[in-house]
Amino acid sequence: MGKITLTIDNKKIQVEQGTTILKAARQAGVEIPTLCHFEMCDMGIENKPGGCRICVVEVEGRRNLAPSCMTDAQDGMVINTHNIRVLNARKTVLKLIISDHPFDCLVCAKSGHCELQQLATQFGIRNLPYAGEQSHYRKDTSPSIIRDVDKCVMCRRCEMVCNEVQTVGALSAVNRGFMAVVAPAFEMNLEKSPCTYCGQCVSVCPTGALTEVDHTNDVLRALSNPKKTVVVQTAPAVRAALGEEFGLEPGTLVTGKLVAALRELGFDYVFDTDFSADLTIMEEGTELLNRIKGHVAGDPNVRIPLLTSCCPGWVNFFEHNFPDLLDVPSTAKSPQQMFGAIAKSYFADKIGVDRKDLVVVSIMPCLAKKYECQRDEFKVEGNPDVDYSISTRELAAFIKQANIDFLNLPDEDYDDPLGESTGAGVIFGNTGGVIEAACRTAYELYTGKTLNKVEFHELRGMEGIRSATVDFDGLKLNIGIAHGLGNARKLLDDVRAGISQYHAIEIMACPGGCINGGGQPYTHQKEEVLMKRAKAIYTEDERKTIRKSHENPSIISLYKDYLGSPGSLMAHKLLHTEYFPKSNEVTINLHQ
Repeated sequence: MGKITLTIDNKKIQVEQGTTILKAARQAGVEIPTLCHFEMCDMGIENKPGGCRICVVEVEGRRNLAPSCMTDAQDGMVINTHNIRVLNARKTVLKLIISDHPFDCLVCAKSGHCELQQLATQFGIRNLPYAGEQSHYRKDTSPSIIRDVDKCVMCRRCEMVCNEVQTVGALSAVNRGFMAVVAPAFEMNLEKSPCTYCGQCVSVCPTGALTEVDHTNDVLRALSNPKKTVVVQTAPAVRAALGEEFGLEPGTLVTGKLVAALRELGFDYVFDTDFSADLTIMEEGTELLNRIKGHVAGDPNVRIPLLTSCCPGWVNFFEHNFPDLLDVPSTAKSPQQMFGAIAKSYFADKIGVDRKDLVVVSIMPCLAKKYECQRDEFKVEGNPDVDYSISTRELAAFIKQANIDFLNLPDEDYDDPLGESTGAGVIFGNTGGVIEAACRTAYELYTGKTLNKVEFHELRGMEGIRSATVDFDGLKLNIGIAHGLGNARKLLDDVRAGISQYHAIEIMACPGGCINGGGQPYTHQKEEVLMKRAKAIYTEDERKTIRKSHENPSIISLYKDYLGSPGSLMAHKLLHTEYFPKSNEVTINLHQ
């Protein structure tokens, strides 16, 4: 397309034809405030319903102000973005939006991160001349996500990410006029909808209308109970993002300070989910090799491709949408749940503590983990393997509440034996990391040869769907990788149709993988941030002395002393699971 020339605030610029005024202004270094407009991780997907009208500008020669996010720049346009007329219009619109919004900012979970709050500060809103009836809806609390729709501003970002990016279809605009709201169909509870709890809707919500269920108070009570032994596990992606909450650059590794902070908070043992990621590779890798051998031998009962099963948002997705393919995914539990099962059996025995007196807490970048640890199949006589899961954001808030000087903490190491891990475990945080870690181990177990170069660069990247062929000394394995549930759906449609050529497929629910999980700092919806976090994960891998899961000494001891061998009866009892078809029950709930 050709170039056009326009003038924005007396600056003459050239942009590509078809560029919106909003993007043209940003290219010129002119910031126009927005509320409903949102771009998803530079994926080419935009939310621009043009409903909020915060971004209006004056185009000379036009009678009405134009929404800059919805109006294409034209050759010769002269645009004013901040004259008195524009500022008064924005301020009036903002006051109208706030007039139908709760005034509980002091206790709102999004306070300090609320874009509506920030706009009110920017525009100096100190009084509201518009008084009248406010919308009131019931609050909906699911295992992972709270919907407080009184705080919804109808920006419809959540609807965009749920439907266009994730293709889940749990949220849409319902009703009209004053009763309009974004909600599941028939205003059913989120728990009864197709929601996967990936948390991407929470990540993009500009207000407190969508927030996570906070378990930090439950954790605090456990820490203060002298009868309880409280252990904590930290997911790989947390160490690459937590520092952002304390002013550090994205991608700054804070592994040692993370461990030290958790000890300061009072946890009895600080362990690493990377340990159970290595354990996952032992079980999932063994399952992959067994399926490949059966497939090569022509066994018609072997299901190919094997799908990874580490991501609970992804598990929820295929249980809802592909109930006919429940025998395709690996039966291996996620690293979070494997850790809990081992902690409350093997480790509890080691330290002489009854499993009911051992509290297992996980620090996760993911909101679906909150739901996962509550699933009945992950409980023994009602006692969960993992008691509480808190997000990266919640941990940061917890550290700040405790008045811990995070930036000046000394670096400390994880406890043994569930804190020892390899580079293969840490790369689980990135898209492509799980299958790369599996290939490092599966190659050596299959060929009996040493893999001298452990990096599989062909499995890395940020493309939504990627393909690669990995050579296992003559055995060609076709690998598929997808991140984002919309991309996952495309691969699963091929599996269902019987046309998939892959032997194994890795899927992560969130775009970019766990580094972009729904519980990560709110700054994460930018590609440059994700790239820095991904680089940090690979840097940690490179720094590890041991980079293959099957060489982890603590994993070797665990099998020798307790589990026997990968795929054994004991391993299946503790480390494997099954899947269940989900029905989307419709429950109509009227406004209250």
